[in-house]
Amino acid sequence: MASDSPIRTLVVDDEPLAIERLQILCAREPMIDLVGTASDGEAALRLLEALEPEMLLLDIAMPGLDGIGVAKAIEKLDKRPAIIFCTAFDQYAVAAFDLAATDYLLKPVAQDRLARAVARVIERRRAPPEEASASDHAQEFWVPHRSEMIRIAAQDIDRIEAERDYMRLHVGVRSFLLHQTITELERRLDPAQFIRLHRSTIVRRDRISRLSHDGMGVWHAVLADEERIRIGRTYLPAARTLMGR
Repeated sequence: MASDSPIRTLVVDDEPLAIERLQILCAREPMIDLVGTASDGEAALRLLEALEPEMLLLDIAMPGLDGIGVAKAIEKLDKRPAIIFCTAFDQYAVAAFDLAATDYLLKPVAQDRLARAVARVIERRRAPPEEASASDHAQEFWVPHRSEMIRIAAQDIDRIEAERDYMRLHVGVRSFLLHQTITELERRLDPAQFIRLHRSTIVRRDRISRLSHDGMGVWHAVLADEERIRIGRTYLPAARTLMGR
């Protein structure tokens, strides 16, 4: 598909009013060519073959085959359309990320958020194949913020701290909560860039300026901003590799 041509788009949602709203929003976007709509997952998969859309605006909570099921089926195709999830629920963001969705929009979808999502699809299709290929590790996370989901690049995260059932992602002076376990988050992150220092803390390696010992058997990692992170005994051997030991 040409990078400057409108994106052939299929809307999939089981609610007629939601489809109508998305049709209106799509009509305002010059880079969207709306080629059809489907009211359930099975119909969406049939229309994929008939219409060959380049992008899906896909609801998640649908009877029968839901949006996650549709996305999993699309993963097996040689020619896969970009997926933008449009849902009223933020708890599916982790599953959406697993499926390499381009974006995750919360209902009611705002015009500016749809425009930004479309811009990301265009950016990805303009990228050379080697840049567009998926990495084995997470390059970004979607986190709820006010009434939308925002994208956090993994490379922008300074450290991560567990807070009960949530992870707090520290990005500069701001922080965001992500509903995920620290073990799962650790698995998603590139170990060449991030290191777990405690059962409740993960730190970006290049944010660590030095390791400090208190003389009583306790080590701390001192970050560039002088924040001190206690290193758990279980994680001390890995932390010592930072010193080449």
